[in-house]
Amino acid sequence: MNRATQFEPGQSGNPSGRPKGSRNRSTLAMEAILDGEGEALTRKAVELALGGDTVALRLCLDRMMPVRKDRPITFTLPTIDTPADLTKATSALLQGVADGEITPSEAAELSKLIDAHVKAIEAKDFAERLAALEQASGGKR
Repeated sequence: MNRATQFEPGQSGNPSGRPKGSRNRSTLAMEAILDGEGEALTRKAVELALGGDTVALRLCLDRMMPVRKDRPITFTLPTIDTPADLTKATSALLQGVADGEITPSEAAELSKLIDAHVKAIEAKDFAERLAALEQASGGKR
């Protein structure tokens, strides 16, 4: 069933979109309410935390020292020169997780990097083979 709508699929009602740097009205309203009260609210949160309020304590600690998303790791991978070397690298990752050298999530991130590296090697090999074939055929198509 083909029903007429105000906007065609894929067509925005505001083609230029939301202006860069514009802010949500509720955010602006909250900022206006809290304007000038940041210091007092921070002091109160610290007082509550020092008084034993665990929620306030967590809030204060999270602001002082946020959880790190990434950390540098020292982990040795075998050299990957060909796609065939991939099994050595994945074996090293599995062993690293098993030995507790790296976490499973770190291994997953490293395996993404390895996969991208192998794809780059494959693309380079393909381009070299294609160039060799074109040269062997005299550049004719």
